[in-house]
Amino acid sequence: MSLRKAYLLIFLVLIVDQLSKIYVKTNFTLDYPDNEVKIFDWFRIHFIENEGMAWGTKIPGEYGKLILTVFRIFAVFGIGYWLADSVKKRHSTYLIVAIALIFAGAAGNIIDSVFYGVIFDDSHGKLATIFSPEPYGTWFHGLVVDMFYFPIWKGQLPEWFPYWGGEEVSFFNAIFNVADVAISTGVGILLVFNKRAFPKTA
Repeated sequence: MSLRKAYLLIFLVLIVDQLSKIYVKTNFTLDYPDNEVKIFDWFRIHFIENEGMAWGTKIPGEYGKLILTVFRIFAVFGIGYWLADSVKKRHSTYLIVAIALIFAGAAGNIIDSVFYGVIFDDSHGKLATIFSPEPYGTWFHGLVVDMFYFPIWKGQLPEWFPYWGGEEVSFFNAIFNVADVAISTGVGILLVFNKRAFPKTA
């Protein structure tokens, strides 16, 4: 796979990711019920914002968000080098596609973290506007927009179930975005097609 095709894949993922985030950010508020549209019982568009780590995890402290954003930027440079090197060495298409998807997903969420705090205003109680004169944050302190929610099943687990027995749970509880899907797909390719992505050399 050529580097040009890898760049095209990255560009397409970034366009879909950012268009979906901008649409949700400017058409939903963070307040119930205006934060959600039910497509099916098991699929909803549900607008939330987070610091950008998986499952809403935060790095504590005043500079936690800045540290996370800077770390991600360095990580993306590393992934970019891995991509270019893999193409140069004519590695497996499985590997190159996986790296390109991971790169695109990481870059998509970095865009939110770096820029959204200074180009959008707040989404509480009103629709956000883009290029607002009163942004909600500062550079490198933007919040990542998530929207895909699949509450496929909700109910009470039986008492004999380990650890969560008797509790009310829902599956699938995570809310995510296109960038997250790209990262997960890339990692999935590396796991499922490991032997093809990393073929043994004689």
